[in-house]
Amino acid sequence: MKQTAIRLGALALCLTLLAGWTLACADTTQSGGSDEFPATVEGAQEFVQQAQETLLDLMVEGGRADWVQATYITEDTQALAAAANEKITATSVRMAKEAARFDGLDLPYDTRRQLGLLKQALTLPAPSDPAKTAEVARLASSLDAAFGTGKYCRSEENCLTLDEMILTMSTSRDPEELLELWSGWRQISPPMRADFARLVELVNKGAAELGYSDLGAMWRSKYDMDPDDFSAELDRLWEQVRPLYEKLHCHVRAKLAQAYGELQVPLDQPIPAHLLGNMWAQTWANVYDLVAPADADPGYDLTERLVAAGMEPEDIVHAGERFFSSLGFDPLPDTFWTRSQFVRPRDRDVICHASAWDLDYEDDLRIKMCISINAEDFNTIHHELGHNYYQRAYKEQPFLYRDSANDGFHEAVGDTIALSVTPKYLVEIGLLDAEPDPSKDIGLLLNQALDKVAFLPFGLLIDQWRWRVFSGEVGPDEYNDDWWALREKYQGVRPPIARADTDFDPGAKYHVPGNVPYTRYFLAHILQFQFHRALCEAAGNTGPLHRCSIYNNKAAGEKLIAMLEMGASRPWPEALEAITGQSKMDATAILDYFAPLSQWLDEQNEGRACGW
Repeated sequence: MKQTAIRLGALALCLTLLAGWTLACADTTQSGGSDEFPATVEGAQEFVQQAQETLLDLMVEGGRADWVQATYITEDTQALAAAANEKITATSVRMAKEAARFDGLDLPYDTRRQLGLLKQALTLPAPSDPAKTAEVARLASSLDAAFGTGKYCRSEENCLTLDEMILTMSTSRDPEELLELWSGWRQISPPMRADFARLVELVNKGAAELGYSDLGAMWRSKYDMDPDDFSAELDRLWEQVRPLYEKLHCHVRAKLAQAYGELQVPLDQPIPAHLLGNMWAQTWANVYDLVAPADADPGYDLTERLVAAGMEPEDIVHAGERFFSSLGFDPLPDTFWTRSQFVRPRDRDVICHASAWDLDYEDDLRIKMCISINAEDFNTIHHELGHNYYQRAYKEQPFLYRDSANDGFHEAVGDTIALSVTPKYLVEIGLLDAEPDPSKDIGLLLNQALDKVAFLPFGLLIDQWRWRVFSGEVGPDEYNDDWWALREKYQGVRPPIARADTDFDPGAKYHVPGNVPYTRYFLAHILQFQFHRALCEAAGNTGPLHRCSIYNNKAAGEKLIAMLEMGASRPWPEALEAITGQSKMDATAILDYFAPLSQWLDEQNEGRACGW
């Protein structure tokens, strides 16, 4: 599974300082002085209205600059992005501070909620000092570009892109080659460390100006609950799924030890990170062939089927569109097909990291991706289109509500759709002749678990690490040691070679130099199964949860559309209840989905020493 991204919803995007998604914002002297908006109910309402109008205009203008920066990386586009960041940061900080002036008033619900969204949506709040605002913008743009242009060069004539290394690591079983690529990619990140440390220092000052102890506390405040309560909620959800993860880890380690030998994979230690088929060991589906049951071959390989069908990148996107149309969604606009990036251009550097964009908050929807004809990207495009259809569903909301109920929801919707890419669905669209026999379900479930369940601790730990950095508990000289301590604690993986204090392995993962909060992905992995269970119930499914597809079911589509149209207008527990009937996140749907696999893992692990 790829970790994908969206070009964030209205407020979140406008106030998010992601170098690849920067905005050209208005002069900071415009719109919003305290004399213009007195601290009254009427003043608050007028301020919110004008803020929405200003932000919408800026977003439409700035979105096009963001797109060019992400799809045409040059020194000029980076400079333009940095300049835009400087303006947006100053404007957003000013708006957040102005919004705080109305805290003591008894305000109507919508005014109070929209003010709260204004205050909490900043991702990288710069200090109000113009020079420091400019520095934050420059650092963010530089870090993002350093990742986007990163390559591993064996020689001047032999340089590998990240895409090429990912592809090789997904199939290679040569531990020396895997180690070379793993360590080679991590050569791009040590130069980022000083810039990242300086950025942390600056944005913590910006968060303090807004009343937060540090940036981590500010990020955790965005979930309609107390930051400490949110941390406790994450712990509760992790404890629900941890036993299943530990069963999976035990089985995978034992099978890797059989493949590579116990000297490479000791049975009482964390798994070496380069042997799990993924550059970051965040998902393990690429080692399925090494760990699968002997008799679980479902009789087809989706990648082979896609290639045999002669599918091109745009054909895969059309297949995803047809899924949504079958649920009752309108077709995508013509401009989606003419303006999206589906393949890597040959003439320039681009950020290929898959993302979904909404440039005008109406119908200018786009995908930015470098599609390969394989099963992974077939699933990814269903996921990314989930973002686009969500974006269009809430376009009738006031501008500040044109976002998901929380950031985990946006990711979960796309993943929920991808869960319906089942053998039953593949039969219905002509890619399979018949569904595999139920006796093959263990193999299919194991493959899914290597993607979904294996990801859970990784999805949790990235922000756990950043929150420790933001709080000052972990300093620059401890960045790498703490990173690997958390990876061992949660994932049970370790670096394959010794790491130095001067290394900066977190920077080798896009979301760290790209400054994208990551807890959303952990939440999405919980919520997608909760959504899937509810939509399957709406569709009248009576079979096993893992065999359900909501393709071509209008009843499930109506339930989904109703939730999407709410946008961010209500607290997320209400949006959750609208689609699931529950107001609390619940990981038991994951346990329901993987119940047959859990029992099988118990049988396989009998007599093994699990844990690390």
